[in-house]
Amino acid sequence: MSNSMLYQGYAARIEFSSEDECFIGHIAGIKDIIGFHCETASKLKTAFEEAVSDYLETCHAVGKAPQKPS
Repeated sequence: MSNSMLYQGYAARIEFSSEDECFIGHIAGIKDIIGFHCETASKLKTAFEEAVSDYLETCHAVGKAPQKPS
């Protein structure tokens, strides 16, 4: 079993906020700050994939090359 989520070459870094009672994630390994959050573990994968897709679409729309994880 793996502890990481990968999507289109990007990995997620996820923490749980007991104060906010939700999961907070970021795309790991890039300088751009791309975050996502959700209230249940079952929604983490979808939230992460949507964040990566939105990041890639936004980069394309503004003519910027998306950063690749280091």
